Amino acid sequence: MSLLDVVLQDRHFQELEQLLTRSDGAEAAAYLLCGQSVIGCDPWERRSRRRLTSYEVVPIPPSDANSASPTHVSWSTESFVKLLRRAHAEGLIAGILHTHPKGPIAFSEQDDANERDLSQLSRNRNGPATALLSLLWAHDAQLRARLWEHPKNPTDADVVSVVGEHLRFHRRARALGGLEAFERQALAFGPKLTAQLRRLRVAVVGCGGTGSAAAILLARLGVGNLLLIDEDIVDVTNLNRLHGATRADADGMRPKVDVLAREVAGMALGTRVARMQAWVGDPRARDALKSCDLIFGCTDDHDGRLLLNRLAYFYLIPVIDMGLAIESTPEGAIKDVTGRVTMLQPGAPCLICRQVIDPVTARDENLRRRHPEEYERRKREGYVRGGGEPAPAVVSFTTATACLAVDELLQALTQFRGTTQGAWQRVRRFDRLADRRPGATQDNSCPVCAEALYWGRADVEPFLDRTG
Repeated sequence: MSLLDVVLQDRHFQELEQLLTRSDGAEAAAYLLCGQSVIGCDPWERRSRRRLTSYEVVPIPPSDANSASPTHVSWSTESFVKLLRRAHAEGLIAGILHTHPKGPIAFSEQDDANERDLSQLSRNRNGPATALLSLLWAHDAQLRARLWEHPKNPTDADVVSVVGEHLRFHRRARALGGLEAFERQALAFGPKLTAQLRRLRVAVVGCGGTGSAAAILLARLGVGNLLLIDEDIVDVTNLNRLHGATRADADGMRPKVDVLAREVAGMALGTRVARMQAWVGDPRARDALKSCDLIFGCTDDHDGRLLLNRLAYFYLIPVIDMGLAIESTPEGAIKDVTGRVTMLQPGAPCLICRQVIDPVTARDENLRRRHPEEYERRKREGYVRGGGEPAPAVVSFTTATACLAVDELLQALTQFRGTTQGAWQRVRRFDRLADRRPGATQDNSCPVCAEALYWGRADVEPFLDRTG
């Protein structure tokens, strides 16, 4: 049996809260259409996983309502059949939601019977492989979910999460042990954060100066499942900033992901590490990326950033992208040291609109990776840009930028700065001791962040709807 996750966009959560809250205390219901991620093998559990992502909330027409009380709700199935028709036509998963305003945070026997009938109706209408999602909204907005793939035994969701400036995770209760190392951290944030971090699945894409620092920080915070992706090996010029790397690693040409995995394992803090020596766009990395709750983008190539930029919106997996730029004179005088941290998810301007990604450079990088001989030919003829000089890098600045990024994760989980202090982008000028939260002019024609067409759509062909 596959593992199951359900992810809601925050805007859908708020829309559902309005639809499902009744002044008379009666139960209420609504529909949901979801995209689907089919994951062949989760890199930590080594099992298949399905991840359903909210795509659109569909209210039940008032004309379909039959009756409602604090212990039940019923409605005509006419609108449900229309929902099934649309789900089938668009390749989406149909879902139903109902509330238990004062009842238990668990599905009742009556829920079982009603949903079993709706599951059978779904299969009769759309075919025997049709799945039906059921979401329970209990008191205090506690969420539970399950998927009916056949009318007998539904699969309970491991977690129902809400993705927005505040990341919320509604998980089934499960005992956790071995958290003694985080007792001092619990004195600051309480034990709840440690439990959340222990269950998180987080990727670090790019394991250089910022990525290696981020991975070490995440492990020491208590993140339970870490994925490391980088295709490079350790070079002697990395040793000034690559946390955990030694001269022996450079001499032995060890992969960066292996060095970092070794360091995290040596901490013995209980973090499970999966690693992949590959470029982030390698098809072999897709299952692992789609299994994550959150991704730290630490890659310095535009093509890799372009992929993560789309993935955040398609799959509702927040990406915390970071970068560092150092500008100095030939004499060694610092002119500018700027660290940047950008949060990518539905509702936020994307990296293209922020002009962090240059699509032309991304195109040239893609050509160099896939057809190096053609790239060199075009480079000689001036049709593509050649590689520039190595960028300056200083370990204190790369590490400080990683700290800024990890702090954004803590803010999203705990709101420790307050509910009004979130920001889609933060910039720190280290040379001026100045912090800014710059906005961005969103391109109204941007298909990634200006329109909701792709938000939560998940698996499509081609992957991320990339045709070039």
